Amino acid sequence: MIKNLTSAFVLTFLSLASFATFASPVNVNKASPEEISSALSGIGPSKAKAISEYCKKSKCTKPEDLLTVKGIGEKTLAKISADVRFKDSK
Repeated sequence: MIKNLTSAFVLTFLSLASFATFASPVNVNKASPEEISSALSGIGPSKAKAISEYCKKSKCTKPEDLLTVKGIGEKTLAKISADVRFKDSK
């Protein structure tokens, strides 16, 4: 019984902890590199800086625009595209 409760507690804790790692939507045309890095899962400071600089110069309008950024390939784009925004939500 105690073993089952402990297992249930551990599984519940891990499930809740994993929610903290999910990305949140971010407008890459306006966000700072720090905001991009913290909002997009798998995007570190250097990629976030590259995204920020590129989108400030070349106003990004769709996820595929990010493929021009060094270090962003198809796999990375697939992971982040649901959380990338190009306009502020209303």
